[in-house]
Amino acid sequence: QVRLVESGGGLVQAGGSLRLSCAASGRTFTTNAMAWFRQSPGKEREFVATIVYRRDASTTHYSDSVKGRFTISRVGAENTVYLDMNSLKSEDTAVYYCAATAHNRPTTLKHQYPYWGQGTQVTVSS
Repeated sequence: QVRLVESGGGLVQAGGSLRLSCAASGRTFTTNAMAWFRQSPGKEREFVATIVYRRDASTTHYSDSVKGRFTISRVGAENTVYLDMNSLKSEDTAVYYCAATAHNRPTTLKHQYPYWGQGTQVTVSS
């Protein structure tokens, strides 16, 4: 079993920055794909970013809505994934969820992530 715990959410003004962290424990593998999704009230959970860690060069993918503003990263063999969010907008307000797969292929599809954290609230005030 894999346990994911997110932290770092909070209230920030538009244009500001936040860093989210996701600590994984249990049966984890360094090369498994991990991702961030988000869900706003009344909307479906949507893909934000994913990473497959490699020592030489990790593979990352971003949704168009965050590309250029958000950065997903994983440091070395740490079982922690980060999401650095810059130039935040009010439409980024959501509960952000960390997710992990049981394989090492990057995917944007939430049904391919069997492991989820409890979520952390990000609120951007305009």
